[in-house]
Amino acid sequence: MTGSDNDPRVAELRTAVSRLRRELAAHPAEFPDRGIAEDELAALAAMTVYGQPEVPRLRRSLLLIAGAIGSVSALSRGLTAVRDAVELFGEPRR
Repeated sequence: MTGSDNDPRVAELRTAVSRLRRELAAHPAEFPDRGIAEDELAALAAMTVYGQPEVPRLRRSLLLIAGAIGSVSALSRGLTAVRDAVELFGEPRR
């Protein structure tokens, strides 16, 4: 059990990422940046397992995922859930 297991923000992110990964896997259409979205979702999933995610890295992954699948309307609900989960972490510390 990691320290992040008790953090509801991490649990929310884990759930949202898992859902979007399933939706993306089930989406029949191929699009040019699908691989980027899959890679970044895998990175986000790993961050939820290995401790407290770093906010700048979360935001970078979200930006790449949004750029890769943002125009695929069938995935918009899942993408919004991931964005909302990332926003739970607030602003990065400086």
